[in-house]
Amino acid sequence: MIFDKNDTAVVFIDPQNEVLSETGLGWPLLHESLKENNTIENMESIFKAAKSYGFEVFISPHYFYPTDKGWKFNGALEADEVSAGMFARKGILNVDGLKGSGADWLERFKPYIDDGKTIVVAPHRVFGPETNDLVLQLRKRRISRVILGGMLANMCVESHLRELLEQGFEVAVVKDATAAPKHPEWGYGYTAALINYAFLAHAVLTTDEAVKAMGR
Repeated sequence: MIFDKNDTAVVFIDPQNEVLSETGLGWPLLHESLKENNTIENMESIFKAAKSYGFEVFISPHYFYPTDKGWKFNGALEADEVSAGMFARKGILNVDGLKGSGADWLERFKPYIDDGKTIVVAPHRVFGPETNDLVLQLRKRRISRVILGGMLANMCVESHLRELLEQGFEVAVVKDATAAPKHPEWGYGYTAALINYAFLAHAVLTTDEAVKAMGR
C-alpha cells in the first residue's frame, strides 16, 4: 500500500479511558498487552505523524447509553461491558459526567482529537462500523485507504477491518497500535487478531513502518 494524504486516512477505534487508562474498567485484562505492544505510545506516534504530514484522522468511539440496558440479548463481551457500565454515557444528548470518565478520551490524546480537525463519527453500537457513519464520512472525503488501529484488537478493530474491506477500502492495520485482553477463560485476543489480520488486511505494519510510509 502507498499512503497518500489525499486518499488515505488514519482511523482509530475507542481511544478512550475505559480501555487505555489505569482507571478504566478494562485495565486488569488489558494492561499486559498494552505494555507489551507499547500501544499508547505507538498510537500517539501515529497521531503525531498524521497531523504533521497532513493525513485526516477519524475516531470511531464506543458509548453505551441508559436505553441500551433494555437490550434483550448480548454476546459474551457485550454482556460484560453493559453490566460493568463500560463506556457509559448518561444520554445521547447529555455530556454530564463525561469528562474524565471511562467514556472520555485518554488525556494524552485530547490535543490530537480536540484540535478541530479530527473527525469523530457517531459511536459504533456493538463492534463494527455498520452501526455508525464512519463509511459515509470516509467516502464524503474521497478516502479509499485506511491506516487502522486502536482498541480492542480482536473485537472492534477486527470488526472495523472486516467491514471496511467489504465496503471496498484498502486497509493497513498497525499491529502494535492496538492491544487485546488476556482473559482467564477465553484466551489472549491479540494472538487471534494477528492471525486474522494476516489473512485479511492489505498490509500489517508496525508503527515505525506506518510512520515511515506516511512520511514518504
